[in-house]
Amino acid sequence: MSALRFVDDRGRRISGFGVDVFRALTGGRYVSLPRGELAKLIFDRIDGRCEIIFGDSITGLVDSGDTVQVTFERSPERRFDLVVGADGLHSNVRKLTFGSEAGFQKYLGYMFAAFEVDGYKPRDEDVYIAYGVPGKQVARFTMRDGRALFLLVFAEDHPLRIEADDKAMQKKVLHAAFGHAGWECEKILSALDGCDEIYIDQVCQIQMESWSRGRVALVGDTAFASSLLAGQGSALAMIAAYVLAGELARKVEPDIAFRRYEQLLHGFISDKQKAARGFARSFAPNTRLGLFFRNQVMKAFAIPGLAPAVIGPGARSN
Repeated sequence: MSALRFVDDRGRRISGFGVDVFRALTGGRYVSLPRGELAKLIFDRIDGRCEIIFGDSITGLVDSGDTVQVTFERSPERRFDLVVGADGLHSNVRKLTFGSEAGFQKYLGYMFAAFEVDGYKPRDEDVYIAYGVPGKQVARFTMRDGRALFLLVFAEDHPLRIEADDKAMQKKVLHAAFGHAGWECEKILSALDGCDEIYIDQVCQIQMESWSRGRVALVGDTAFASSLLAGQGSALAMIAAYVLAGELARKVEPDIAFRRYEQLLHGFISDKQKAARGFARSFAPNTRLGLFFRNQVMKAFAIPGLAPAVIGPGARSN
């Protein structure tokens, strides 16, 4: 990505900034790449060095104190020294260990949807184009091989619960939310109608007092999702995995390593989540005044040194 650009209903630029802002916020360490490619890079490093099972899921966990008995959907039952859950916002490992997701999920007042299509025009290469009206934002971004990624965000007082395989309902909800929003929304919704893969979910955080219990620990969105709108999900997950691995490498009992891992990261993650809650409110403001103020702030980011002061330390790289 080279720039973030906000446009009006005619596609004219009204605010935005270049990636130099991100470089300043990250001390020159900014890089943007698809999460799937990041996953492949990690997989290529471990392929052949450890056992990997695809196409399966955990259905049961029994912690006996010295091992964890794991039941799988397809594979035979096995015992492990410890279990680390890294299975995302709607984690099954967390549910089996700590209970219902409802006890840890904090809804931030928005729903979002993401999908990709081939051949969408116009294309603004390497520029994140965003358009907003009160309570709604739609954005597009060019990808390789003629593909385009779309992200739609809209305010909703109460979270909508839509089945992942109910594509008709997903499209109906998005048409209702963006059908009269202006700009390219009609064309984008037409592209959506021909799309078979849509991801739609709540904008929410996972807030837990503890990320471990017995011989089971959690990392990434499973333990502390800051929300899709805040970004940094992959980065925070990798930081947590790195810290946890370092504590386990000390060859202490898992509960000691888990406790130390939480002590090292809990304050850091809490700051990130606090910053994310504020950012979510500014992502799709609910009033025209809020949109105007957001756009003025984005314009100001072009002033050298101002972005770090406006965003605050919680949202910046540490």
